[in-house]
Amino acid sequence: MIEPPTIRILSVDDHPLVREGIAAVVDSEPDMKIVASASTGIDGIREFRKHRPDITLMDLRLPDMSGIDAIMAIRAEFPQARVVILSMFEGDVEIQRALDAGARGYLLKSMPPEDLVGELRQVHAGKRRLPPEVASQLSQYFGEESLTPREIEVLQQVATGGRNREIGEVLGISEVTVKVHVKRIMDKLRAKDRTEAIAIGIRRGIIRL
Repeated sequence: MIEPPTIRILSVDDHPLVREGIAAVVDSEPDMKIVASASTGIDGIREFRKHRPDITLMDLRLPDMSGIDAIMAIRAEFPQARVVILSMFEGDVEIQRALDAGARGYLLKSMPPEDLVGELRQVHAGKRRLPPEVASQLSQYFGEESLTPREIEVLQQVATGGRNREIGEVLGISEVTVKVHVKRIMDKLRAKDRTEAIAIGIRRGIIRL
């Protein structure tokens, strides 16, 4: 009987215990092996160039850059790269950014090991994978108008406690323009006040504190 090809996996995560756990799960499978691991985005990109893995498991939060930026850097050089986000549950905006950057899946660190390896086999077979709870989070806001880059900047400044005049000075726009942006932000997020807009923005991954 012909043995199936080994799925070569690169693991990028800044937590040693997570990397060791992933390696234990993957290396116990007869058709998979970890070929390299990295704790930063820069090292992950370097290891990808060196090993050209079949699948890269990428954490969303890395100490030097976001996993999304690392995906974009890898796919700029290797458009066919199969990168899968393996992270905690995040907001719909963060998930969508990862998929827009070219991630072939978004898997959760909380999923059972047997589900993880099953999903990796599906990705290796050319499929895209989203757990039901992730797909549900995305569909909840499907079709809603997103914040513009400027509105995100304004919301980020609001979250730091800035008043309209101070926000205008930081961003180089008038206080009136800031007020217009804040109103549009609250309308789009269906928030009743600035505090709720901040909470929604953080929960959905639009901004970070």
